[in-house]
Amino acid sequence: MQLTPIFDTGSRSLFIAGPCSAESEEQVLTTAQQLSRTKYVHLFRCGIWKPRSSPNTFEGIGATALPWLQKVQDIYHLPCCIEIATPQHLELALKAGISYFWIGARTSVNPFDVQEIAQAAKGTDIAIMIKNPIAMDTNLWYGNFERFYKVGIQKMAAVYRGGYSEKIQIYRNDPLWLHLIEFKQKHKDIPIIFDPSHIAGQAALIPQLVQKALYLNVDGLMIETHCNPKHALSDKHQQLSVDDYIAMLNNVIFPQQQDINNNSLTQYRMAIDEIDNELIALIGKRIDIVKQIALYKKEKHLPILQIDRWQKVLDDSLQKARQLNIDPRLIENIFQCIHESAIETQQNIVILNKEQHS
Repeated sequence: MQLTPIFDTGSRSLFIAGPCSAESEEQVLTTAQQLSRTKYVHLFRCGIWKPRSSPNTFEGIGATALPWLQKVQDIYHLPCCIEIATPQHLELALKAGISYFWIGARTSVNPFDVQEIAQAAKGTDIAIMIKNPIAMDTNLWYGNFERFYKVGIQKMAAVYRGGYSEKIQIYRNDPLWLHLIEFKQKHKDIPIIFDPSHIAGQAALIPQLVQKALYLNVDGLMIETHCNPKHALSDKHQQLSVDDYIAMLNNVIFPQQQDINNNSLTQYRMAIDEIDNELIALIGKRIDIVKQIALYKKEKHLPILQIDRWQKVLDDSLQKARQLNIDPRLIENIFQCIHESAIETQQNIVILNKEQHS
């Protein structure tokens, strides 16, 4: 894809800030006025249609709020961006002079909905940001960009907001950092804007998430900010006050790009590459031994899975990791993958009579 930046910030990150939802004209204009005093805002985000889990929660003001956003653009010269979920939303917003939009995580799971919105956007010069689906599927996520690109939309960016996970954790949504990295790796042409608000679920957790994301080289931030978060009608626990928003961004570290390929870093990378090559060679040797074990088990009619042996290998490895001050979760993940591969290799030889290549 040959994309155009959705907003020209020079060399800086793109900053998108504003309330979760428009609640009143006073609340919208007050938040915009406070944000207009800081350098950390390029677009004013504000939900007017809110897809909520329950109809008993605040679902937004709707089109009534569009004149308020027109005032934000006219008075404070802040371009507004809103969430849209239907072609009708897009049509109404365009008539109000809004040209920045995002597709929410609940809409991005449905290709039919996205296709209808994309078709309605044909022939316009809008900028569209697409949040990742709640149930993480990077192929589905990318497919949404393809739908808009096919109708001629070139101002696009991804918004990463984590995803659903069954793990017990302190966050509202699992950060799932590896999915962010995977998307950046596969689709370098699509900028990624990081949404910590919907990952954190709590305002106090946002700064640490922002710092982690910045070190992963995201292209911008979309953060919910409110003139009076305690009285917000939606997501009040995860919204920052404008003062807290500014203070956070004054204190986080924005990684510098100019020294990314200096000599010292190159030497470290060469050392890492050498170690990686050694790891791959060792894994190859291990697979060769696994194949010999498989042939022996086949000859003696022995079971492939020996759970007590596997548990001992895992326990010993985790104990060794703790002794070396290595995160046991890392070692457990690595050995789980190795064990799954070993079982598959033995199945191919013992059951399917098929050898795997090292």
